[in-house]
Amino acid sequence: MTNHVEVPMADGPHISLEALPKPCLDKYCGWLMRNLLLTLTIVGVILGSLFGSLLRLLPPLDSDLIMLISFPGDILMRMLKMLILPLVISSLISGLAGLDAKSSGRMGTRAMVYYMSTTVVAAILGVILVLSIHPGNPKLKKSPTVTTRNEEVSSLDAFLDLIRNLFPENLVQACFQQIQTVTTKIPVPPVVVRKENVSQIVHASGSVLNTTITEVNVGPSTVTQKQLEFKAGMNVLGLIGFFIAFGICMGKMGEQAKPMADFFNILNEIIMKLVSMIMWYSPFGIASLICGKIAGIKDLEMVARQLGMYMVTVIVGLVIHGAMVLPLIFFVITRQNPFLFYAGIFQAWITALGTASSAGTLPVTFRCLEENLKIDKRVTRFVLPIGATINMDGTALYEAVAAIFIAQMNSIHLDGGQIATVSLTATLASVGAASIPSAGLVTMLLILTAVGLPTQDISLLIAVDWLLDRMRTSINVVGDSFGAGIVHFLSQKELALIDGRGEELEIDPTTLKLQALANHQEGSIGSGYTVLPSQDEEELPEKMDAASQYSEKDEEEPDEEEEEKKKEEE
Repeated sequence: MTNHVEVPMADGPHISLEALPKPCLDKYCGWLMRNLLLTLTIVGVILGSLFGSLLRLLPPLDSDLIMLISFPGDILMRMLKMLILPLVISSLISGLAGLDAKSSGRMGTRAMVYYMSTTVVAAILGVILVLSIHPGNPKLKKSPTVTTRNEEVSSLDAFLDLIRNLFPENLVQACFQQIQTVTTKIPVPPVVVRKENVSQIVHASGSVLNTTITEVNVGPSTVTQKQLEFKAGMNVLGLIGFFIAFGICMGKMGEQAKPMADFFNILNEIIMKLVSMIMWYSPFGIASLICGKIAGIKDLEMVARQLGMYMVTVIVGLVIHGAMVLPLIFFVITRQNPFLFYAGIFQAWITALGTASSAGTLPVTFRCLEENLKIDKRVTRFVLPIGATINMDGTALYEAVAAIFIAQMNSIHLDGGQIATVSLTATLASVGAASIPSAGLVTMLLILTAVGLPTQDISLLIAVDWLLDRMRTSINVVGDSFGAGIVHFLSQKELALIDGRGEELEIDPTTLKLQALANHQEGSIGSGYTVLPSQDEEELPEKMDAASQYSEKDEEEPDEEEEEKKKEEE
C-alpha cells in the first residue's frame, strides 16, 4: 500500500505527496546480510586470487613462506576431512532407517542410472571436444619436462581392487587404509645351463691346460611380481557399502531399532552443527588455499603457452556439461527451473572450487540441499554419500581429454576402437577414483595403459592440475546435487506413502471409546472411566479407503454411550 504524506498549506488545500521509495542500496544490503556466508566466500575467492597474483610480481618466494600462506587453508581441509567419516556413517544409517527396503532399492537404482548416464555423457563430450579443438602439439615434447616413474597399471588389477575395497576385511582399517595391487620388478640372476671341464695339451711345451666351459642362459633381467599392499587413504567405498547394508537391516527391524536410529539422527544433527561452525572459517581458508597455489606456480607464462589450448578444451567441456547438460536433464525430468536450483547450491559449488575435494564439500552440500532447497533428508543422506564416491562427471571428461591430448602430442593416431576404449575406461576409472584432491592423475595411468600411450607424459599435466582439479570437482558436486534433486522428485510417491503409513498407525483421538470401570465413583466428571482404543482401531487396515468407514461408526457411538450412562444413573 502506497504511503502518502500530507503537507498543510497556509492558504490552500492539503497536497498529497507520495513518500520517496527506499533506496536500492538498502535492498541489496539486506540481501548481502541474509547471505553473509556466501558473500564472504566469494570475497575470499576474489581476494585469494588477487593477492596470489600480486605475490607473483615479487622475487621468487621461499617454500616455507608459501607453506605459511597456505597454512590456514590446510587447517580448513583438515577440519572438513575430519567430519567425512562420522557424516557419511550417520547420514547413510539415518536416511536408510527411515525407508523400507523397496523404497531404498528404487532410490538407489534411480541414483545409479543417473550417475552412470551423466558420467558417460561427460566422457563422450570430452572426446568430441578434444577431437574438434585438437589441442595436442608434437612440439610440446621438445620442451624440458620432469620425468616420472613409468608405472604399469593393469585394467584387471584396478577392477579387482575396486571390488576388494567394496568388501573390506577390517572395518576399522578401512577408516584410514585401502588395498591396492602393487607391481614390482625383481632382478633375476643369469641361469647356468651347462658347465664342463676341458683338458687341452699344449704342443709347444707338452703341458696340459685345464679349462672350464660354462654356458649361461641370460633370459630376462627382471621379473614382474604383483602383491597386495595397503596404502594410506580412507576406503570410502567399503564404508559406504557396509553402512548401506547396516541401514537397510536396521530399517527392517522397525520399532526394535528405534533407539539406534535416534542415536544416529542426533549424531547427524551434531555433525551438521559443527559444519555450520566450520563454514564461518571457510572464506579465510579458501582465500589462503587459492593464494598459496597461485603464488607457488614456477613459470606461469610457459605453462600457459604450452598447455593453454588443453586448459581451454577442458574448461569449455566442464562449462558445457555443468551449465547446459546437467540443467537440461534436470528440467526435462522435473520441469523445474534449474537455475533456481543452482542458486541454492552456490555455496557448495564455491566451496568445492576452493577445496578441490567433493568429499570435503559433502557437509556443505548437505546443508545447501536440506536448508535452501528443502530436499527430504532421507534422499540427501542416502544419495549424496554415494554420489561423492562414484559420480565423477568432471573427472571422466578431464581424463578423456587428457588421454587423447597425450596421443596427439606424441603424433599417435587413435582409431575408433581405441577412442571408444578411452571413453569407457575414463568412465570406469572415474567411478573408482577416490574423492580426494588430484585423484584424476592417479587413475589417468589406467587409461593410458589401456590404450598403450606413454605414461611419463603425465608430468606435463601436473603444472595445470591445481586449477583443473578445482574446476572438475565443482562440476562433480553440481552433478551430485542435481542427482539428489532428481531422485527426490521421482521418489515423492514412495516418500508420501511411507509418511502415510506412519500416520495410519497413530491413534485417532476421535475414535476413542469410554468404558465404565467396576469401581467407579459418582459425583466427579469423568471419574470411573478410562480411555481405551476401540476394537475397530486395533485392526486398522493398511489401505487409506477404510478411514471413511471408521468415521461413520464414530458418529453412531455417542448414542450408545448416552444410553449406557442413563442406565447407570438409574
